[in-house]
Amino acid sequence: MKYNRVLAIETSCDDTSAAVVEADGYVLSSIAASQDQEHQAFGGIVPEIASRNHSYHLLPVIDKALQKAQKTWDDIDAIAVTSQPGLIGSLMVGVVTAKTLAMAKKKTLIGVNHLEGHLMAPFLKDENFQPPKDFDYPFVGLAVSGGHTSLYYCRALGDYQILGSTVDDAAGEAFDKFAKMAGLGYPGGVKVDQFSKEGDPKAYDFPRALMQKKLRNFNFSFSGLKTQGQLRLQKMSDEEKKKEIHNLCASYQEAIVDALLAKLDWAVIDHFLKDNKTPRAILTGGVSANSRLREKAEEWARRKKVQLVVPPLRYCTDNAAMIGIVGLMRLNQGESSDIRLGVSPKSTILEQACSS
Repeated sequence: MKYNRVLAIETSCDDTSAAVVEADGYVLSSIAASQDQEHQAFGGIVPEIASRNHSYHLLPVIDKALQKAQKTWDDIDAIAVTSQPGLIGSLMVGVVTAKTLAMAKKKTLIGVNHLEGHLMAPFLKDENFQPPKDFDYPFVGLAVSGGHTSLYYCRALGDYQILGSTVDDAAGEAFDKFAKMAGLGYPGGVKVDQFSKEGDPKAYDFPRALMQKKLRNFNFSFSGLKTQGQLRLQKMSDEEKKKEIHNLCASYQEAIVDALLAKLDWAVIDHFLKDNKTPRAILTGGVSANSRLREKAEEWARRKKVQLVVPPLRYCTDNAAMIGIVGLMRLNQGESSDIRLGVSPKSTILEQACSS
């Protein structure tokens, strides 16, 4: 059977999202309900509140996705849903809903790995975005979010080599923790980005860990940076912090961006430039929405003549469209899930697909 169109569901963390996606990656609709206000008072995501809000938002979001796509259930061939990794309670809401709809509507079901969704997001397209026509495998993928920071060498769908990942905190977590310590509010990464625009990235010398180039270590570490940020803030009076907040944010952000792009550069050199192959790379995940990271990545790509694809913001943060395209890819190579589909906080599918 050829699967031409799926309804996709994404509830791995705190954003409730549904999308209708076609086999060529074209997004007919992508709807999301944010929970930022519900978690703002706590300065971070509360899992129980997240899952409860998914239960409230999901069915209306699905209805809106179908309406915007101008499709009915008769036009849908299958249902794709995030089954891992993520918050257990949040994942369960999405998977149970997807399984119920699959049985009620007599649709094929496919569970999708959230991280694989981010890696395939650059292949999405709509009336305002599409990747270069010649963009294809292999490519180096830098996936950066609040829970994950990893480098992959992607040879094909399901054929990934993990080059490196964070040994402690993810980049997004480092952004959020600094924002919380500085009293900037939630969501922290967005706040740091905003304050950085008026600051000097060279005002403070924050550390860049695991940067010994000769060792070619592709792992990341941000716990030391987070500690230095905390110590710096603790030494400052409230008045000093208020005066220096723009410079602090810009310098802290620059340390994260430099570490991410240095490892991306090394990975591209090792896997493409040494052999004179056409270098391709992607930048994806929630942190790829950071304006400074995008700016420096695009400048790096121009300088190194790398074909870099960065999805638009709507496909970088958690969204169902990226789940839809992976679901279609896997369905059309003969895969599907049954009613026993479960959830996992870990990325077991992607780990099994990766070769060292």
